[in-house]
Amino acid sequence: MVVGNRETLVQRLAQNQDDLYVLGQPPEHLDVVCEAFADNPLVPIAPPGHALAGVRAIPPQRLAQEPFILREPGSGTRLTTERFFAAHGARLRTRLEVGSNEAVKQTVAGGLGVAVLSAHTVAAELALGELIALDVAGFPLLRRWQIVYPHGKRLSPAALAFKAWLRDHRPTAAVPSPSAAG
Repeated sequence: MVVGNRETLVQRLAQNQDDLYVLGQPPEHLDVVCEAFADNPLVPIAPPGHALAGVRAIPPQRLAQEPFILREPGSGTRLTTERFFAAHGARLRTRLEVGSNEAVKQTVAGGLGVAVLSAHTVAAELALGELIALDVAGFPLLRRWQIVYPHGKRLSPAALAFKAWLRDHRPTAAVPSPSAAG
């Protein structure tokens, strides 16, 4: 199994290096099969006590004024976030770029800024009160987890079994277990 950002996985997909991929945003320029199997909502997060905590229907332009913690260039979450704010005429104030969701969560919890991440990624921290979800107009951004592989590819038995497991366990395949929330 290879875990990487969208850009890395799309490169591997283009080179047919692996059996299949799980992506939140499949590439449009490749001839691939895409099968949605679970929701992947993106939510804005902040540390507890943030100035926007409890504010209802925050305009995207207002949130964009906050210092943002972003994933590295090539991240699907970052791409979706930047497109959303650009569509609302807002440019993000990037304070820090980091290479993992865990690093984003830790820097936001430490008060360095706000971010947008998958609700699945932050479920435990929200339940524990380590992070809060902000009520921003237009959120959550609704994406779907997709099983992606090159069109015409003959999948290995292991890939077929994994694909079947994801389909059979949708939509819970991408949802954290209750024990993950503490």
